[in-house]
Amino acid sequence: MTDYVGLTWDHPRGRRALEEASGELAGGDTIRWEVQSLEGFESAPIDELCERYDLVVLDHPHLGDALENRSIRPLDELFGEAELEAWRRSAVGPTIASYTMEGRLWALPLDAATQVSARRVDAVPVAPRSWDELPDRSALSLAGPHAFLSACSIAVSLGADPFADGAFGREAGLRTLEIMQSIADRAPAGSERLNPIGLLERMRDQGDIDFIPLVYGYVNYSSGAIRFGAPPQSVRPGSTIGGTGIAVSRRAAVGPALIDHLRWLLSPETQAGFIPRNAGQPGLRSAWRDPAVDEAAHGFYSATLDTIEHAWIRPRFAGYIPFQQAASAIVRDALSGTTTHADALDAIDQRYRAALEEAS
Repeated sequence: MTDYVGLTWDHPRGRRALEEASGELAGGDTIRWEVQSLEGFESAPIDELCERYDLVVLDHPHLGDALENRSIRPLDELFGEAELEAWRRSAVGPTIASYTMEGRLWALPLDAATQVSARRVDAVPVAPRSWDELPDRSALSLAGPHAFLSACSIAVSLGADPFADGAFGREAGLRTLEIMQSIADRAPAGSERLNPIGLLERMRDQGDIDFIPLVYGYVNYSSGAIRFGAPPQSVRPGSTIGGTGIAVSRRAAVGPALIDHLRWLLSPETQAGFIPRNAGQPGLRSAWRDPAVDEAAHGFYSATLDTIEHAWIRPRFAGYIPFQQAASAIVRDALSGTTTHADALDAIDQRYRAALEEAS
């Protein structure tokens, strides 16, 4: 008998389906899930987590550190090529690509999400299509890494590659911070300190936020009153892929029961049935396109499918997570007036080049 312990993040979308499916597997094997905060999920050192857990629900930018420290197992050691290829074809958007490095898959695409827009239907009947049309009571999450992630998405929407020519490219970078400044200057007080969950809950409960142009999509908050959709754009869709993958740590003594359980979690039937029934957000395209799943989610999936299919993948080199945290703090300084927009771009560029050099 093997007792497996997994770590996921503390929100119904992150934990409920896994907890409901946990317990006894087969042959006496068991699995138990523990949770960490969203902030821990976004920034906790992956190598330390993998020393304590058999399964870790992670964000793809952690892969560089995980591979450098040999913390997780490549999935071709556990599953056959035919199964891996089926997941490559069926996962929505670039989720599989985000968990693929060095030609190998390192996490199963349990949950798919990207930055989309959210609006109160009574105040904003139709979502704005451009950055010049935002309503007054708009807000962005500037907490944790989200200031920088939103900056990346806006830059992509302007047609820039965030790291092709310095920080976003000079012109696109200045325009990005100008757009964010216009939102920050009008946002309800205190909203900038909220993570995406807190921002959506404030929109739902307090009603002083009418529109969020970029926020990670949470099907749990989709309702008749709050609808999700495409973000504003200029040249092309701009969104930074998120979601979660299940990685298997090197410490895990993987047996057939665990492999079968992971296979079941990624099956089309589970993804379109058990996962959404238990507050989850599936990772397979077939579930996103399922009319019954979409109807139960108030049109969340059909309204955001095109956005996730065109989402941008962040860098995944070792040391990227600390860079992302530092870059987000620089964006916050720029929006608060602590530094100029031009100096902020220079600082992000310098941090990025230093992080790359350290990783090489």
